[in-house]
Amino acid sequence: MQKFPMTAEGLARLEEELKVLKSEERPAIIRAIAEARAHGDLSENAEYHAARERQSFIEGRIGELEAIIPSAEVIDVGRLTGDKVLFGAKVTIVDEESEDEKTYRIVGQYEADMKNGSISVTSPLAKALMGRKVGDSVEVPAPGGARSVEITAVKFA
Repeated sequence: MQKFPMTAEGLARLEEELKVLKSEERPAIIRAIAEARAHGDLSENAEYHAARERQSFIEGRIGELEAIIPSAEVIDVGRLTGDKVLFGAKVTIVDEESEDEKTYRIVGQYEADMKNGSISVTSPLAKALMGRKVGDSVEVPAPGGARSVEITAVKFA
């Protein structure tokens, strides 16, 4: 079985999502399907079809989480220190051309969320940063051509 690196927080979020899907979402959608069935003709019943589609999504997500969670290899980021970019690090980079500064946390592929500043360890940016140190200039592949960024900080918290 292939193992996936993950932070303890990421695993806890996935386990909570699975719990909610099984204990709240699944029973609610079963009730919604039963209610929609009670309205009669199913061929033109939009509520029924929407509920079945939602049920399909929920069951698919439950199956996905049940496959991911046992494959998680939790990495204790709290014990890591230093100025080298490793899994779980919060890395601050500055684009050498535009001077834009951004901070990202490198996490497992199933817990990445760009809106919250978390990028997957398998992303091109994370791959380029891994193993580098504060002060290093790194070429990062990008859709518009490679970009150069400088690592200005690495934190483990």
